[in-house]
Order: sequence, then C-alpha cells, then structure tokens
Amino acid sequence: MTIRLLLVDDDPLVRAGLALMLGGAESIEIVGEGSDGSEVPDLVARLAPDVVLMDIRMPHVDGLTATERLRARADAPEVIVLTTFHADEQVLRALRAGAAGFVLKDTAPAEIARAVRRVAAGDPVLSPAVTRQLMSHVAGAPEALPRRSTAADRLAALADREREVAVAVGRGASNAEIAAQLFMSVPTVKTYVSRLLAKLGLNNRVQVALLVHDAGLLDDDPQGRTGE
Repeated sequence: MTIRLLLVDDDPLVRAGLALMLGGAESIEIVGEGSDGSEVPDLVARLAPDVVLMDIRMPHVDGLTATERLRARADAPEVIVLTTFHADEQVLRALRAGAAGFVLKDTAPAEIARAVRRVAAGDPVLSPAVTRQLMSHVAGAPEALPRRSTAADRLAALADREREVAVAVGRGASNAEIAAQLFMSVPTVKTYVSRLLAKLGLNNRVQVALLVHDAGLLDDDPQGRTGE
C-alpha cells in the first residue's frame, strides 16, 4: 500500500529537502505541501493523506495547535512532528494531543521514511528511552503533581489485566513482547490495546505510555529504564 504523505513546514528549503529525500522512498507518495498550520484542515480534506509530517514551529498556526485540531477530528491522519530538539515541551504537548511521534530535522532520510511507514502501520516511533527523556524534561513543572493524580485516577478505572497491558505499553513493549510477558496471544493483546484506547479516550499507544509515565507507574520499574 502506498502511504500518502503531506509535508507542512514554513521554510520552503526544508520542504524542498524533505520532498527530495522522501519523494523516491519506497511505498511513500508526497501528495502535497503546506507552509502553515492554518492550511492543514483544507489540505487534509482535499488530499486525504495517511500521515502528516508537520513542523512544530510556524508563524501563524503552529504545529502543536494544528495537531490538536486535526487529531480531534474523526478519521484524522497520523501526525509526526518535526523539531530541532529532543527534550521540547511543545513536542510533549503534541504527543499528548495525539501525534504518533516526532523526528529531528537532521534525521537521516531513511530513518524519516521508516518513521512514516511505522506510523502509517499504527506503531509509535518513540523508544522508551526517548519517552523517559521527554517526561524527565518536564518532571519539575508546576502541573506535574496534579497531572500525576489525574493520570492515576484514570488508570484506576481499568481492570487489573488492562492495567498490566497499559504498563507494558508504557515500557515500550511490542504486542508480541506483551503477549510473551503476560501469557496471552497477540490477537488478545491487540484487543486489550484497542479496549484501553477506547476506555481512556486516547488515540494511540504513545498517549497510553505518557499516561502511565504521568501516573508514576514506571518510577521504580527497572524495565522502564531500558533503552531501545
């Protein structure tokens, strides 16, 4: 299946570079370009992309606001945000809003193409190490404690097995790894993940992982400190 990709960045040189790098990538078709987040709703309606690769900093409507508006819509495409920093609070906010991951602007073309393919397939593009780095970046923020309480309350509504699956997702485990750890079949794990998303009102596994981190469930978990 060909993945329809929309590029959104206010810098025409960046857009040209991305188009050049990704235009010839296998299974990816660039269906359009935008220069500001304000253009995203119309472009998405007209071009029906599967994935939007979106700059997080734009002058009129930034990528964060555009992501929040886009992911609130039914049948929204997946979003990968472009940034120049790993530990960026705006990146974290975009992930909370439903972005499936982020890539740095100096990422190798092959890695960006791989990220696009993974997101189109429904997989997050963040490792547990990167997620933990992002969470640590804002751990001392004033809203951290209220967020922990809210996250804990939301997860308390889950059944024990659902909670176990949520924590495994927070560690960055794949469906196959969760199945092995919890002695389930992979289809059963997929059912649990879908149930988690519906029950928690979330869009993707990244948001589940962030909620688990917010609740502090990995603070003393050695598996949560693993890298890739």
